[in-house]
Amino acid sequence: MTEVWPGRPFPLGPTWDGEGTNFSLFSRNAERVELCLFDECDEERRIELRHVTAHNWHCYLPGVGPGTRYGYRVHGPYDPEQGHRFNPHKLLIDPYAKGIEGAVQWDRANTLPYVPDADNPDADLELDEEDSASAIPKSLVLDTGFDWEGDRPPGHAWSEMVIYEAHVKGFTKLNPSVPEHLRGTYAGLASDEAIAHLRDLGVTAVELLPIHHIADESFLADKGLTNYWGYSSIGYLSPHALYAAGGSGHEALREFKGMVKALHRAGIEVILDVVYNHTAEGNHLGPMLSFKGVDNASYYRLVPDDLRHYMDFTGTGNSLNPVQPSVLRLIMDSLRYWVTECHVDGFRFDLASALARELYDVDRLSAFFDTIHQDPILSQVKLIAEPWDVGPGGYQVGNFPVLWSEWNGIYRDTVRDFWRGEANVGDFAARLTGSSDLYDEDGRDPFASINFITAHDGFTLRDLVSYNVKHNEANLEDNKDGTDDNRSWNCGAEGPTDDRSIIELRLRQQRNFLATLMLSIGTPMLLGGDEFGRSQGGNNNAWCQDSEISWFHWDYGQTGKDLYAFTKRLIALRRGHAAFRRTNFLAGRDLEGSGVPDAWWFRPDGRRMTQKDWNREDGHIVGVFLNGEELREVDAHGRPIDDDSFLLLFNAHYEDVDFRLPEERFGRLWCTEISTYDPAEEVGARSFKARDSVTVPSRSMLVLRRDT
Repeated sequence: MTEVWPGRPFPLGPTWDGEGTNFSLFSRNAERVELCLFDECDEERRIELRHVTAHNWHCYLPGVGPGTRYGYRVHGPYDPEQGHRFNPHKLLIDPYAKGIEGAVQWDRANTLPYVPDADNPDADLELDEEDSASAIPKSLVLDTGFDWEGDRPPGHAWSEMVIYEAHVKGFTKLNPSVPEHLRGTYAGLASDEAIAHLRDLGVTAVELLPIHHIADESFLADKGLTNYWGYSSIGYLSPHALYAAGGSGHEALREFKGMVKALHRAGIEVILDVVYNHTAEGNHLGPMLSFKGVDNASYYRLVPDDLRHYMDFTGTGNSLNPVQPSVLRLIMDSLRYWVTECHVDGFRFDLASALARELYDVDRLSAFFDTIHQDPILSQVKLIAEPWDVGPGGYQVGNFPVLWSEWNGIYRDTVRDFWRGEANVGDFAARLTGSSDLYDEDGRDPFASINFITAHDGFTLRDLVSYNVKHNEANLEDNKDGTDDNRSWNCGAEGPTDDRSIIELRLRQQRNFLATLMLSIGTPMLLGGDEFGRSQGGNNNAWCQDSEISWFHWDYGQTGKDLYAFTKRLIALRRGHAAFRRTNFLAGRDLEGSGVPDAWWFRPDGRRMTQKDWNREDGHIVGVFLNGEELREVDAHGRPIDDDSFLLLFNAHYEDVDFRLPEERFGRLWCTEISTYDPAEEVGARSFKARDSVTVPSRSMLVLRRDT
């Protein structure tokens, strides 16, 4: 007989103290709660929680410790029309579990809380009494202790950041230099071989696709697919077990911490992509895995006059309800846990507009933002929003509060359009210089703009210049999934080609995008694999492709090596020059007494751009002078920072263009720094005097540095 003590209501979840474990579960509307313990043979022992404090059901079990497998059964009304879906026949994952075993076994038992009706597929009103325990991953009691060996976060300033977006599994799954048993795991990403690539490239942070424990959708399992991207969270305090080298939830937490420690030692920060806007339980017809059975009416946003259905701002069937204080507490407890216990450096919030909705409208002063801004821990880490959701008014680029940076989708679209000849230079210039129109008025700086050309969602960079349309047949949705708004250009042939001129143009376009990204003011984010030309075969929605479509191929040949060398050179140029990492928006005038403005835009004839020039729809050619003596910045000791000055010459036209360099007051002598047309050209290989004519080949970019 297990001895049961009352225990404590806080902290929520399992807490092992060396002698026993305290369990606590929030449910405002439950009538009874049973804690279910499972032995190694899956024999179940149920313990009723008789003590309730502030809607937290709790107990303490002496002698129960790490390795214990458990779940919950929660009793209450099954009344979907009133928002309640309690069903004690369905075992539930603890929302606060620090470890979860693995995948849902959809074929073992019915995880739906209702009886499916083939004649009425929308029916969900009859309670299903089949036990789901054999299908549900068990929550785990863990020893969360870890020897951090004095680990300290790198603490890079935003001005130093170069973000690398990657997937834990896909990054190393096919890397032959990583030990085979570690490929595709946290330990694989922590390996010397993987970290050497990141350090050599020069990035300062990895932004990891979701690592919170994932539950694949059942319809994917039926198709033999999985939710590879992982935007299907079911455990907000548990690292996904299947990314552990041993495939065990017991090992995942320790291995994840080891990965963070190894990356920190290399000076690389860890940013987690987090999904607090919805869960893996889907809509009213979805499975019961955790939250839906613990307290559906509290955890989810329900339609006010139709409580059977969910508000869906995410396109996944449900939306989590941070307006409910205990749900907001779960989000905050999760965030603090990853920072304090796992030492992560920041977060990218998926569909962050959904979190900002108090009821329907997006509210910049919602409880979610207020709580983060007041938190002494979370207000100090890097906070990045994906500033949109699929609900009304959900596109909120530029509207998040101070302390937040945003994925700048307007930057992505404009730069893509410019290099395919479909954006005017005025729009392009605004994005190149930090998007002050979006971020300046509310007190944010240029690093509020996370600049990116490609991300996990959409084409890779190589595919962006190789395909006009998506090719998502492998997703088994008749190529109907994924966006049709790619703003891509295949350069003359769809997909692979032997035409040398098209191949060369595609490589040049990739270099144009990379150079624009790394030399734009703001925070650059590079999609992992773009540095060597990774392709997904034209699949722009590889969310369900845990396969070679998504995994990085490291045998990328000479063209990949050349592109990698060029990308590495660009990152070094950015990190070596404050002129490209300005912390202030450009003013277009002399503020520091250098005699020339901090930035000056000019036409191919070397004359200043006019209003007419800015608004020309066929304007695909522009030059800009960036003054390194007008940074208005100081170093850590308060000393003024000066840098070299640069000319950036852009030609997105299909013909070569001769640029006349500006007059002598901007610089008497200029030398070549980097060319996207001739990536092998050495620094200083050519020099030009003021007012000299410089040819910039079609669809290319030339960077000149002032020599005197």
